[in-house]
Amino acid sequence: MIIVLTGPTGSGKSKLAIELAKDIDAAIINADAFQVYKELSIATAKPSEEERMEVPSFLFDFIPLDSSYSVKEYQEDLRSAISTVSMFKPNIIIAGGTGLYIKAGLYDYEFSSSYEHVDMSSYQRMSDDELFNVLKEFDYESSKTIHPHNRIRVLRAIEIYLSTGKRKSDIVSNQTHKPIYDCKFFGLEKERQLNYELVENRVESMFNLGLVEEVRTLTEKYGRDKSAFKAIGVKELFPYFDGLISLNEAKENIKKNTRHYVKRQMTFFNNQFNITWIKDKFDIMGRLNG
Repeated sequence: MIIVLTGPTGSGKSKLAIELAKDIDAAIINADAFQVYKELSIATAKPSEEERMEVPSFLFDFIPLDSSYSVKEYQEDLRSAISTVSMFKPNIIIAGGTGLYIKAGLYDYEFSSSYEHVDMSSYQRMSDDELFNVLKEFDYESSKTIHPHNRIRVLRAIEIYLSTGKRKSDIVSNQTHKPIYDCKFFGLEKERQLNYELVENRVESMFNLGLVEEVRTLTEKYGRDKSAFKAIGVKELFPYFDGLISLNEAKENIKKNTRHYVKRQMTFFNNQFNITWIKDKFDIMGRLNG
Protein backbone atom coordinates (compact mmCIF):
# COMPACT_ATOMS: atom_id res chain seq x y z
CA MET A 1 0.00 0.00 0.00
CA ILE A 2 1.26 3.45 -0.91
CA ILE A 3 0.10 6.29 1.32
CA VAL A 4 0.72 9.90 0.38
CA LEU A 5 0.85 12.12 3.44
CA THR A 6 0.95 15.76 2.50
CA GLY A 7 -0.30 19.07 3.80
CA PRO A 8 0.85 22.64 4.33
CA THR A 9 4.25 23.63 5.65
CA GLY A 10 4.49 23.41 9.44
CA SER A 11 1.47 21.14 9.90
CA GLY A 12 3.48 18.26 11.42
CA LYS A 13 3.70 15.86 8.47
CA SER A 14 7.18 14.57 9.27
CA LYS A 15 6.34 13.64 12.86
CA LEU A 16 3.07 12.02 11.85
CA ALA A 17 4.77 10.06 9.06
CA ILE A 18 7.28 8.56 11.50
CA GLU A 19 4.55 7.63 14.00
CA LEU A 20 2.39 6.09 11.29
CA ALA A 21 5.31 4.20 9.72
CA LYS A 22 6.06 2.50 13.03
CA ASP A 23 2.44 1.40 13.40
CA ILE A 24 1.94 -0.02 9.91
CA ASP A 25 5.47 -1.30 9.15
CA ALA A 26 6.21 1.27 6.46
CA ALA A 27 9.20 3.07 5.01
CA ILE A 28 9.13 6.81 4.37
CA ILE A 29 10.05 8.46 1.08
CA ASN A 30 10.61 12.20 1.12
CA ALA A 31 8.48 14.48 -1.08
CA ASP A 32 9.94 17.84 -0.10
CA ALA A 33 11.90 19.66 -2.80
CA PHE A 34 14.49 21.10 -0.43
CA GLN A 35 14.95 18.28 2.06
CA VAL A 36 16.77 16.34 -0.67
CA TYR A 37 19.79 18.63 -0.19
CA LYS A 38 22.69 17.90 2.12
CA GLU A 39 23.76 20.34 4.86
CA LEU A 40 20.73 22.65 4.65
CA SER A 41 18.83 21.25 7.61
CA ILE A 42 17.41 24.02 9.79
CA ALA A 43 16.05 26.09 6.90
CA THR A 44 14.27 23.06 5.44
CA ALA A 45 13.04 21.65 8.78
CA LYS A 46 14.54 18.35 7.68
CA PRO A 47 13.93 15.42 10.05
CA SER A 48 17.09 14.83 12.05
CA GLU A 49 19.41 11.95 11.31
CA GLU A 50 18.20 10.31 14.53
CA GLU A 51 14.57 10.62 13.45
CA ARG A 52 15.37 9.18 10.02
CA MET A 53 16.98 6.19 11.74
CA GLU A 54 13.71 5.33 13.51
CA VAL A 55 12.19 3.97 10.29
CA PRO A 56 13.69 3.28 6.84
CA SER A 57 13.85 6.68 5.12
CA PHE A 58 14.67 7.54 1.50
CA LEU A 59 15.41 10.60 -0.64
CA PHE A 60 16.51 12.77 2.26
CA ASP A 61 19.82 14.59 2.48
CA PHE A 62 21.48 13.08 -0.60
CA ILE A 63 21.97 15.87 -3.18
CA PRO A 64 25.14 18.00 -2.82
CA LEU A 65 24.25 21.56 -1.96
CA ASP A 66 26.10 22.98 -4.95
CA SER A 67 24.11 20.79 -7.37
CA SER A 68 20.73 21.41 -8.95
CA TYR A 69 17.93 18.87 -8.81
CA SER A 70 15.00 18.78 -11.20
CA VAL A 71 11.44 17.51 -11.02
CA LYS A 72 12.34 14.93 -13.66
CA GLU A 73 15.22 13.64 -11.55
CA TYR A 74 12.92 13.39 -8.55
CA GLN A 75 10.36 11.50 -10.63
CA GLU A 76 13.01 8.93 -11.56
CA ASP A 77 14.35 8.69 -8.01
CA LEU A 78 10.89 8.33 -6.46
CA ARG A 79 9.86 5.55 -8.81
CA SER A 80 13.16 3.77 -8.21
CA ALA A 81 12.72 4.13 -4.44
CA ILE A 82 9.17 2.74 -4.61
CA SER A 83 10.45 -0.28 -6.53
CA THR A 84 13.23 -0.86 -4.00
CA VAL A 85 11.14 -0.38 -0.87
CA SER A 86 8.35 -2.61 -2.19
CA MET A 87 10.74 -5.57 -2.01
CA PHE A 88 11.11 -5.41 1.77
CA LYS A 89 8.26 -3.33 3.18
CA PRO A 90 4.51 -3.93 2.81
CA ASN A 91 3.71 -0.22 3.05
CA ILE A 92 5.21 3.02 1.80
CA ILE A 93 4.53 6.53 3.08
CA ILE A 94 5.41 9.35 0.70
CA ALA A 95 5.58 12.39 2.96
CA GLY A 96 6.13 16.00 2.02
CA GLY A 97 4.54 19.20 0.84
CA THR A 98 5.92 19.69 -2.67
CA GLY A 99 2.81 18.97 -4.70
CA LEU A 100 4.49 19.09 -8.10
CA TYR A 101 7.03 16.45 -7.05
CA ILE A 102 4.23 14.17 -5.85
CA LYS A 103 2.26 14.71 -9.04
CA ALA A 104 5.23 14.10 -11.33
CA GLY A 105 6.31 10.98 -9.47
CA LEU A 106 2.99 9.22 -9.04
CA TYR A 107 1.11 10.26 -12.17
CA ASP A 108 1.76 9.69 -15.88
CA TYR A 109 3.66 12.95 -15.99
CA GLU A 110 6.00 12.87 -18.99
CA PHE A 111 9.16 14.82 -19.63
CA SER A 112 10.45 14.75 -23.17
CA SER A 113 14.08 13.67 -23.52
CA SER A 114 14.28 14.57 -27.19
CA TYR A 115 14.86 18.31 -26.88
CA GLU A 116 17.58 19.67 -29.11
CA HIS A 117 20.09 22.04 -27.56
CA VAL A 118 19.12 25.67 -28.02
CA ASP A 119 21.31 28.70 -27.38
CA MET A 120 19.32 30.62 -24.77
CA SER A 121 21.95 33.27 -24.05
CA SER A 122 20.05 36.08 -25.81
CA TYR A 123 16.92 35.28 -23.78
CA GLN A 124 18.84 35.01 -20.53
CA ARG A 125 19.95 38.63 -20.97
CA MET A 126 16.35 39.84 -21.18
CA SER A 127 14.46 41.41 -18.30
CA ASP A 128 11.60 39.51 -16.69
CA ASP A 129 9.02 41.61 -18.55
CA GLU A 130 10.74 41.11 -21.90
CA LEU A 131 10.96 37.38 -21.33
CA PHE A 132 7.32 37.14 -20.37
CA ASN A 133 6.29 38.96 -23.54
CA VAL A 134 8.24 36.40 -25.56
CA LEU A 135 6.48 33.60 -23.72
CA LYS A 136 3.08 35.14 -24.46
CA GLU A 137 4.00 35.26 -28.14
CA PHE A 138 5.21 31.65 -28.25
CA ASP A 139 2.84 30.00 -25.79
CA TYR A 140 0.03 32.20 -24.55
CA GLU A 141 -1.66 29.39 -22.58
CA SER A 142 1.49 28.73 -20.56
CA SER A 143 1.77 32.44 -19.81
CA LYS A 144 -1.55 32.15 -17.94
CA THR A 145 -0.11 29.65 -15.47
CA ILE A 146 3.48 30.88 -15.00
CA HIS A 147 4.27 33.90 -12.86
CA PRO A 148 5.98 36.68 -14.90
CA HIS A 149 8.88 36.80 -12.45
CA ASN A 150 9.50 33.06 -12.32
CA ARG A 151 12.43 33.27 -14.75
CA ILE A 152 13.32 29.60 -14.57
CA ARG A 153 9.87 28.41 -15.62
CA VAL A 154 9.47 31.15 -18.24
CA LEU A 155 12.84 30.32 -19.78
CA ARG A 156 12.04 26.61 -19.70
CA ALA A 157 8.75 27.08 -21.54
CA ILE A 158 10.48 29.20 -24.18
CA GLU A 159 13.25 26.61 -24.51
CA ILE A 160 10.72 23.82 -25.01
CA TYR A 161 9.05 25.75 -27.82
CA LEU A 162 12.33 26.61 -29.54
CA SER A 163 13.77 23.10 -29.30
CA THR A 164 10.66 21.10 -30.22
CA GLY A 165 8.43 23.48 -32.14
CA LYS A 166 5.67 22.51 -29.70
CA ARG A 167 4.09 24.66 -27.03
CA LYS A 168 4.58 23.44 -23.48
CA SER A 169 0.87 23.94 -22.85
CA ASP A 170 0.03 21.60 -25.75
CA ILE A 171 2.40 18.93 -24.45
CA VAL A 172 0.84 19.13 -21.00
CA SER A 173 -2.74 19.09 -22.31
CA ASN A 174 -2.07 15.85 -24.20
CA GLN A 175 -1.17 14.05 -20.99
CA THR A 176 -4.00 12.46 -19.01
CA HIS A 177 -2.21 12.90 -15.66
CA LYS A 178 -3.74 9.81 -14.09
CA PRO A 179 -2.09 7.97 -11.17
CA ILE A 180 0.18 5.12 -12.23
CA TYR A 181 0.19 3.67 -8.71
CA ASP A 182 -2.62 2.62 -6.40
CA CYS A 183 -2.26 5.37 -3.80
CA LYS A 184 -4.27 6.74 -0.94
CA PHE A 185 -3.90 10.51 -0.58
CA PHE A 186 -4.17 12.07 2.87
CA GLY A 187 -3.58 15.64 3.92
CA LEU A 188 -2.87 16.78 7.46
CA GLU A 189 -5.39 19.54 7.99
CA LYS A 190 -5.26 22.36 10.49
CA GLU A 191 -7.60 25.31 10.89
CA ARG A 192 -6.20 28.30 9.02
CA GLN A 193 -5.52 30.34 12.13
CA LEU A 194 -3.83 27.37 13.82
CA ASN A 195 -1.78 26.79 10.68
CA TYR A 196 -0.56 30.38 10.82
CA GLU A 197 0.28 29.98 14.50
CA LEU A 198 2.28 26.84 13.61
CA VAL A 199 4.11 28.85 10.95
CA GLU A 200 4.98 31.49 13.56
CA ASN A 201 6.26 28.83 15.95
CA ARG A 202 8.17 27.03 13.21
CA VAL A 203 10.02 30.17 12.13
CA GLU A 204 10.84 31.17 15.71
CA SER A 205 12.16 27.66 16.33
CA MET A 206 14.33 27.82 13.20
CA PHE A 207 15.96 31.02 14.45
CA ASN A 208 16.48 29.53 17.91
CA LEU A 209 18.14 26.47 16.37
CA GLY A 210 20.65 28.62 14.48
CA LEU A 211 19.09 29.43 11.12
CA VAL A 212 21.11 32.63 10.63
CA GLU A 213 24.40 30.88 11.32
CA GLU A 214 23.52 27.95 9.05
CA VAL A 215 22.57 30.16 6.11
CA ARG A 216 25.51 32.52 6.58
CA THR A 217 28.01 29.65 6.74
CA LEU A 218 26.60 27.80 3.73
CA THR A 219 26.19 30.84 1.49
CA GLU A 220 29.73 31.97 2.29
CA LYS A 221 30.91 28.50 1.33
CA TYR A 222 28.87 28.03 -1.85
CA GLY A 223 27.67 31.50 -2.91
CA ARG A 224 24.07 32.64 -3.02
CA ASP A 225 23.11 31.41 -6.49
CA LYS A 226 22.53 27.71 -5.72
CA SER A 227 19.12 26.17 -6.35
CA ALA A 228 18.79 25.07 -2.74
CA PHE A 229 19.03 28.67 -1.56
CA LYS A 230 15.68 29.51 -3.16
CA ALA A 231 14.11 27.89 -0.10
CA ILE A 232 11.97 30.11 2.10
CA GLY A 233 14.07 30.91 5.12
CA VAL A 234 17.26 31.38 3.12
CA LYS A 235 16.77 34.07 0.51
CA GLU A 236 14.99 36.38 2.95
CA LEU A 237 18.18 36.62 5.00
CA PHE A 238 20.28 38.04 2.16
CA PRO A 239 19.08 41.65 2.62
CA TYR A 240 19.86 41.32 6.34
CA PHE A 241 23.38 40.10 5.57
CA ASP A 242 23.79 43.10 3.26
CA GLY A 243 22.71 45.54 5.97
CA LEU A 244 19.54 46.56 4.12
CA ILE A 245 16.98 45.37 6.68
CA SER A 246 16.95 44.35 10.34
CA LEU A 247 16.95 40.76 11.54
CA ASN A 248 13.40 41.16 12.78
CA GLU A 249 12.31 42.37 9.32
CA ALA A 250 13.96 39.32 7.75
CA LYS A 251 12.16 37.07 10.21
CA GLU A 252 8.80 38.70 9.44
CA ASN A 253 9.45 38.27 5.71
CA ILE A 254 10.04 34.57 6.24
CA LYS A 255 6.77 34.27 8.13
CA LYS A 256 4.88 36.23 5.48
CA ASN A 257 6.31 34.21 2.58
CA THR A 258 5.62 30.95 4.40
CA ARG A 259 1.97 31.94 4.93
CA HIS A 260 1.65 32.76 1.23
CA TYR A 261 3.22 29.42 0.35
CA VAL A 262 0.74 27.61 2.59
CA LYS A 263 -2.11 29.18 0.63
CA ARG A 264 -0.60 28.05 -2.67
CA GLN A 265 -0.05 24.55 -1.30
CA MET A 266 -3.67 24.19 -0.22
CA THR A 267 -4.91 25.34 -3.62
CA PHE A 268 -2.66 22.84 -5.40
CA PHE A 269 -3.57 19.89 -3.15
CA ASN A 270 -7.31 20.48 -3.46
CA ASN A 271 -7.18 20.98 -7.23
CA GLN A 272 -4.73 18.24 -8.17
CA PHE A 273 -5.35 15.32 -5.81
CA ASN A 274 -8.27 13.24 -4.65
CA ILE A 275 -7.28 13.98 -1.10
CA THR A 276 -8.80 13.00 2.24
CA TRP A 277 -8.09 15.53 4.97
CA ILE A 278 -7.27 14.10 8.38
CA LYS A 279 -6.59 15.56 11.83
CA ASP A 280 -4.10 13.13 13.39
CA LYS A 281 -2.73 9.58 13.40
CA PHE A 282 -5.91 8.11 14.88
CA ASP A 283 -7.96 9.72 12.12
CA ILE A 284 -5.81 8.29 9.35
CA MET A 285 -5.64 4.84 11.01
CA GLY A 286 -9.43 4.78 11.24
CA ARG A 287 -9.78 5.60 7.57
CA LEU A 288 -7.18 3.02 6.56
CA ASN A 289 -8.92 0.32 8.60
CA GLY A 290 -12.44 1.43 7.73
